[in-house]
Amino acid sequence: MELLLAAKDATILAQAGLIEQLAAQIEELERRLDKDSSNSSKPPSSDLPFAKPAPKRSSRTLSGRRRGKQDGAPGTTLRLVDDPDETVRREPAACGGCGAGLADAPVFDERRHQVFDVPPAPPRPHVTEYRIVAKTCTGCGTTTVGDVPAFARGRAQYGPGLAARAAWLACAHHLPVRRAAGVLATLLGAPVSTGFVASVRARAARLLEQGFLPRVKELIAAAPVAHADETTARAEGKSVYLHVACTEYLTAMHTGDRTKETIDAGGIWPAFDGVLVRDGYGGYTHLDHVAHAWCGAHLLRDLRSVHDGDPAGQLWAKAMADTLLAAKTAAEQARASGLDALPAHELARIRNHYLGALAHGRTHNTGCRGPLADEANTLIRRFARYEDMILRFTMNLAVPFSNNLAERDQRPVKVQQRTSGGCWRTLQGLADFAVIQSYLSTAGKWGRDKLDALVQLFTTGAWLPPALAPAAV
Repeated sequence: MELLLAAKDATILAQAGLIEQLAAQIEELERRLDKDSSNSSKPPSSDLPFAKPAPKRSSRTLSGRRRGKQDGAPGTTLRLVDDPDETVRREPAACGGCGAGLADAPVFDERRHQVFDVPPAPPRPHVTEYRIVAKTCTGCGTTTVGDVPAFARGRAQYGPGLAARAAWLACAHHLPVRRAAGVLATLLGAPVSTGFVASVRARAARLLEQGFLPRVKELIAAAPVAHADETTARAEGKSVYLHVACTEYLTAMHTGDRTKETIDAGGIWPAFDGVLVRDGYGGYTHLDHVAHAWCGAHLLRDLRSVHDGDPAGQLWAKAMADTLLAAKTAAEQARASGLDALPAHELARIRNHYLGALAHGRTHNTGCRGPLADEANTLIRRFARYEDMILRFTMNLAVPFSNNLAERDQRPVKVQQRTSGGCWRTLQGLADFAVIQSYLSTAGKWGRDKLDALVQLFTTGAWLPPALAPAAV
């Protein structure tokens, strides 16, 4: 009997241990399933569209502005014009009271109603014929031929305006080449082929490689603060990385793998000596001649992931997140006040709170085991080791809190990938797209109309940013 009881107790203990182990595994799996773009480095595009996530504490702070149009902002009301393209008179034919005709009746009042709409599509594109005249001098007998525009070398070809619109639809609006060709045919009466649209992208990229890219790379390399990021794209059935280097007014992209050699092949970071804002990817650590700044938005998501897994046991993560957000607010207020740096007492307060949160995290995670504890300890070591890099935005007010600028610049890659069946057919097509996006992004940052910039590219050559920023012109 004693042997049976002992065996029963051993079985119960084994089952209890197994239940505890399975419960821990279930808890960890649920924590992983709960991860989305708000509490991890997953992109927003990976969030499930049909599953609304549970409300979480946002890392954004209130700006103090009310919703909608701000006071003093210009309105956008549609107003009447003095020179309409067409005028249609709508006169009553008969009296609404007695039914008598009103053909000779005097006009009592007249109101204007204007409808703004698109003109009908032309039967064909606007065709300009250039007649190149040759004349022979009566004095010396030399024959001189008139100049041929650079965009009219062929006997019959589409012009720079049509080429610019094809590139604009395919790259700025992410339409597949077949749809872009259909839009051009429907709206402009230009029955272009899909091959023409695809060739326009390559032509634009080759033109931009001649003058625009070298100019932008030179300017970014001379910037006091610049951003870097990378994202994956699919081309020729495999993953390729697209690298972004940018400032507030400049963008340069290139493709390749994720190695430091490819990072340097962009031609910017080896010559750069300012502050590099980036995420935690270690591929940039070989750039030891620059100061690094860690993206605060990434850190907040990592902290939220740990805190959400055990709000009571990982309270340090919330304290650290609150410290970073308070420091961000202090830096923004100091910058708005025209200060170059935070006051010494403010910096000391931020560091005290920072170190206090770290100490709290170490105390509550020392000796703990499990996936969540391992993740917390990894995060604690990161905050301890890279304190200066993480708080760079408080020591240099020219450094922003996050790397959102680079993330916004690479977003069109994901949009284009989704609209083109999930991948590019060729690696060269992806590389060409990266070059054109660099141009469109830079032109947009300078307030240039992207279509006008493309028309200029195909007419006289690429528009070039005149300086690092408009204020420096």
